[in-house]
Amino acid sequence: MRKQERGITMIGWVVLLIPIAIVGYAGIRLTPIYLNYMKVSKALNTLAEQHKGEDQLNPVALRISLEKSFDVDSIDYPSVKDVDFHREGTQWVAQVKYEDTVPLFADLSLLVKFDKRVEFH
Repeated sequence: MRKQERGITMIGWVVLLIPIAIVGYAGIRLTPIYLNYMKVSKALNTLAEQHKGEDQLNPVALRISLEKSFDVDSIDYPSVKDVDFHREGTQWVAQVKYEDTVPLFADLSLLVKFDKRVEFH
């Protein structure tokens, strides 16, 4: 009588684990980029909260306040100059659009695009 074997072979494990390892490695490489984006988002939201309800907003004062927040949080990229302050109707809007890349393997890199918009009410 022949005994029937069950389970996965070594080749099966390799085929299964390689894609999981690549996705895990990409996640590890992307983590600092997303942590930086969360800092930028927090700084913009805090700026909107600080200037909530002000009638006369000055974009220069907003930029200076945001620069101080970027310095405290050690945000080097994007710079404060990349943040666009403009008026839409009766309210001010701060918007930052930027791209960040991270190398993955050899000549392969991951590109992530961020777009954060905060309205001052």
